Amino acid sequence: RFWRRSPRAAGRPVVVHITTTDMSLDWLLAPQLVAFGEAGYEVVGMSAAGPHVERLAELGIRHVPVDHFTRSTNPLDDLRAFVELVRLLAAERPDIVHAHNPKPGILGRIAARLTRTPLVVNTQHGMWAQPSDRRRRRWPVYAAERIAAAFGDVELVQNPEDVDTLVETLRVPAERVRLLGNGIDLTRFDADSVAAGTRRRLRAEWGVGDDEVVCLVVGRLVREKGVVELLDAADRLTGRVRFVIVGPTDDDKSHAVGAATSDDSTVVVTGQRTDMPECYTAADIFVTASWREGFPRSAMEAAAMGLPTVATDIRGNRQVIADGETGLLVPVRDAGAIAAAVTALADDPARRTAMSAAARRRAADEFDQQRVIDRTLDAYSLLPR
Repeated sequence: RFWRRSPRAAGRPVVVHITTTDMSLDWLLAPQLVAFGEAGYEVVGMSAAGPHVERLAELGIRHVPVDHFTRSTNPLDDLRAFVELVRLLAAERPDIVHAHNPKPGILGRIAARLTRTPLVVNTQHGMWAQPSDRRRRRWPVYAAERIAAAFGDVELVQNPEDVDTLVETLRVPAERVRLLGNGIDLTRFDADSVAAGTRRRLRAEWGVGDDEVVCLVVGRLVREKGVVELLDAADRLTGRVRFVIVGPTDDDKSHAVGAATSDDSTVVVTGQRTDMPECYTAADIFVTASWREGFPRSAMEAAAMGLPTVATDIRGNRQVIADGETGLLVPVRDAGAIAAAVTALADDPARRTAMSAAARRRAADEFDQQRVIDRTLDAYSLLPR
C-alpha cells in the first residue's frame, strides 16, 4: 500500500515537519509553522514526544510522535525510526514533507519518497561535516547526504558555504538547491522592549556586580560547543570579567560536558532558561566557541539585542559576525585567543558601543525571519496542483 497514492479530499494542503525532538519544533520552528498555517497549510509536527507538545497544541500544530527518534547514535533505533516514519507517513498521506536536522533529514526524505509524497523538502541547518574535516568524518556524511538528496525535490540551505558543498562537491543538481538563510523574531529580540530594571535584577541573581563585564554564552553543554575552551579562557582572565553560561546539559551525547564548573568564581552556570531577551540585556559581550555551526540563532539574537560578539572563525559564525565591525573572530579550539579577544573588548567600552550599534543594524538588515518564511513558501508553491 505504500506505493499507491489515492487522491486526497479537497482541502488545505498538509505539510509535515520532521525533527528529532519536539524542542526543535517549538524553539526553532514555531513562528514559521504558525506562519505556514496562516498561509493556508495544515501543519503537522513529527518528532519524539516531550514537554513541548503541549505548547505546539496551543499554537494549533498537531503533533505525531516518532517513538524511536533519539539524539544518540544507535543504528538499531535509527532503523526502527525509519520503519516508523514510513508507517506514519503512509497513514498521514501529507502533500509536503519538510525534514530538518541531520537524522530526520536523511530518514525523512527517503521515507517521504517511498510513501509517494508529492513534494519532499529538506532544510540543511548546517551539514554535519565541513570541507576542513578529516576524510574519515567527511565522506560518510557526504555519502549519506548525497543519497538522501536523490529522494528530495528541494534543498533549502541556511549557509552559502553549504550550497557550494552540495552543488560542487556532492553534485546535487543546482536547480534543487536554494539558499534559505536564517532569521529570528526581531520584535521579540529587541532591547527596547525589555522591561526597565531587568539588567540589574538578573545581574544580582547571577551575583555579578554593576562594574563587571558579563560575557554571555548560550548553548548545550557539549564539547563541540567549545565549553571546555570557554572554561579555560575564563580561568585565564582576571579582574572584572565574568562568564555566564545559559543552556542545558545534553546527556544523550557522548561528548556531553556535564555541569560546567571553573577553578574560580569567574563562571556562572544557569542551566536552561526561556527568558533569553532578558539574559542578553544583562550581558555586555556575547561569546561562542563552537567547533561547527550552520547559521547560529543565538549569535543572531545577540546581534539583534546589540551585543558585540567574540566567536570562532567557522562556517555560520562568519555569516553572522562581521569581523572587526560587529565582533571579533578567533581560531577554533584556542582558549588563549578567546581570552585575548574578550579582554580587548572588555577594556574598550567605546569599541563595544560602536559594535553594538553595528550589530543591531546588521540584524535588522539581514536576520528577519520573514525572509525565511517567504522563501520556504516559495518552495511549497512547487506542490503539484
